[in-house]
Amino acid sequence: MTFDSFLTTDIKFLKGVGPERATALANELNIRTFSDLLNHFPFRYVDRTKFYKIKEINPDMPFVQFKGKIVNAEIVGADKSKRLLAEINDETGNVELIWFKGIKWVAPKLKPNTEFIVFGKPTSFNGKINIAHPEIELASEENILIAKKLQPIYNTGEKLKSRWLDSKGIWKLQRTLVAQINKNIPETLSQEILKKHNLISREDAYKQIHLPDNHEMLKQATLRLKFDELFFLQLRLLQVKGIRKKTYSGFIFDKVGNYFNDFYNNHLPFQLTGAQKRVLKEIRQDMGTGKQMNRLLQGDVGSGKTIVALMSILIALDNGFQTCIMAPTEILANQHFKNLSKLLEKTNISVELLTGSTKQSERNSIHEKLQNGELKILVGTHALIEDEVQFFNLGLAVIDEQHKFGVAQRSKLWKKGISVPHVLVMTATPIPRTLAMTLYGDLDISVIDELPPGRTPIKTVHRYYAKHPQVFQFIKEQIQKGQQVYVVYPIIEESKHMDYKNLEEGFELIKKNFPEFKLGMVHGRMKPKLKDEQMKLFAAGETKILVATTVIEVGVDVPNATLMVIESAERFGLSQLHQLRGRVGRGAEESFCILMTDYKISSDARTRMETMVRTTDGFEIAETDLRLRGPGDMTGTQQSGILDFKIADISKDAQLLQYTRGIAEELLKTDPEISSSENVPILFELNRIKKAKPYWGRIS
Repeated sequence: MTFDSFLTTDIKFLKGVGPERATALANELNIRTFSDLLNHFPFRYVDRTKFYKIKEINPDMPFVQFKGKIVNAEIVGADKSKRLLAEINDETGNVELIWFKGIKWVAPKLKPNTEFIVFGKPTSFNGKINIAHPEIELASEENILIAKKLQPIYNTGEKLKSRWLDSKGIWKLQRTLVAQINKNIPETLSQEILKKHNLISREDAYKQIHLPDNHEMLKQATLRLKFDELFFLQLRLLQVKGIRKKTYSGFIFDKVGNYFNDFYNNHLPFQLTGAQKRVLKEIRQDMGTGKQMNRLLQGDVGSGKTIVALMSILIALDNGFQTCIMAPTEILANQHFKNLSKLLEKTNISVELLTGSTKQSERNSIHEKLQNGELKILVGTHALIEDEVQFFNLGLAVIDEQHKFGVAQRSKLWKKGISVPHVLVMTATPIPRTLAMTLYGDLDISVIDELPPGRTPIKTVHRYYAKHPQVFQFIKEQIQKGQQVYVVYPIIEESKHMDYKNLEEGFELIKKNFPEFKLGMVHGRMKPKLKDEQMKLFAAGETKILVATTVIEVGVDVPNATLMVIESAERFGLSQLHQLRGRVGRGAEESFCILMTDYKISSDARTRMETMVRTTDGFEIAETDLRLRGPGDMTGTQQSGILDFKIADISKDAQLLQYTRGIAEELLKTDPEISSSENVPILFELNRIKKAKPYWGRIS
């Protein structure tokens, strides 16, 4: 049997599985092959390496394991009080075992003078030690050897449990499979890497992860399997990056001309920060090399990403090319359009907006000006990728919050130019370094880590519901000073299942407490036109309090709003709270954020509140968020499949991630094509992964 045929063997052919269990394993755990089962790793281990004597057992112990012979067994009681009692002893004493369920399955096994291995939680009743529903199995030589190992615990499902495939049942299948491995697991790393980094073989890693000899071997197996996942991910990302740089030639933007210089000298509304200048220099260097730029621009809320994007656009214009900015929502596209129009109002550069709401007559005009090259900057939503939108020469595409676009949508944009344009991806969601290395490891990354001068940090406090009167008084004071206020709720209407403050009830409460002020309300179920009207009234200062859901998380810029009150703040994730807070503090006045919760909140929620109060640093907040939630859906990246780790965890394995990236970089430096005989196993595994999982993390 070859490596490939062993690992791809249908799971139904494993002894103890069969067609019915195979279907259940596929449906419940996505296990279809021998490889899938081997890669269904335990989530914890129970240390059953010690056997106790009965006289050593006491009811304060958590779980115990011992050997003993059945003295007698009987079923007592009837109906609901029916139970199975068995007395078991060793040379030091006896224990009573008791079952209330599964009696008809257990009773026939309990033959007198038969020796069993027993595992369970001891308790005391009438001065006697007893164990309810213990695990028991015959004390055969094989079972004693197995029992002496660290015992893995596996995730399973209700339908599998009904087919006797609980954690113990899955472990039994793993033992059957591990016994068949016998040099059928191919090595994926070179001997040099194995030796240099003290790694055990892949075959031994699989054996030891499911049947560890001891704690040390389990540690080595875990390290090896995590190493593989992270190393091949980084190798793949770096290879994609290298291939792109080698094969995709980009437009050479070697001029910095009138458009850029006129704006920089005459229309720039404020001095650029050191961080903005540094990032702009990185972008200019990229676009002047003749290689296609693929750069991620990270910057916290209010750090000035838009001005950097605009100045990059002006360089493209100076070199005779068209540009576009694509945003995931109409609100955000409108925001970019308004900001660019305002910044460019004293220049002769026109900007157009294309969204789902654009009238047909305007669309026709935009299409015509795009095709003849007259229109230089187009801002829009998904509407930019419609077939009829054709550019004359698209040279730079700026994508805001690109993780909210699907892969097919993004790739459509690249086909609109004569060649792949330079790409600048912007995100206001701070991404921890480890996550950025994983999600965007094939991009060059720039970070604006400095807020523009004059920005006062937002003061954040956590208050309980009992303090609502004082909070309402503070709202009144802010409005009397001429400021405006956001009040955010997590849901629109009351839910029977969630006792969180809701928008409709909240709106009535605010109206009752502030009859003298004009209120507005926005939420996701509103028609876009009505939502825009409400937003315009607030932006114009006509409404003083805007009661809203998280639709205001992005795309609203009201410098006069200085107070954000977030009700049921425990309901929001850290990154969402940070984004919401970023809606205030847009002007020169001191701004505030008040997080309202009940007294009773979870420890994770309390950590989120404490983090928000302590810091306004988006990257520190993102690191805490990653630690609390894991990578999961932190940045909406589930669609990429790139975080689908079986055993590695980037929130805990940051050091190993960076370590494996260094090894991958070193390998590609010495063997760029991965073609040496030494590295054949690495190339084979890399090609297998590419085939199994097309890389959807790419942005161009």
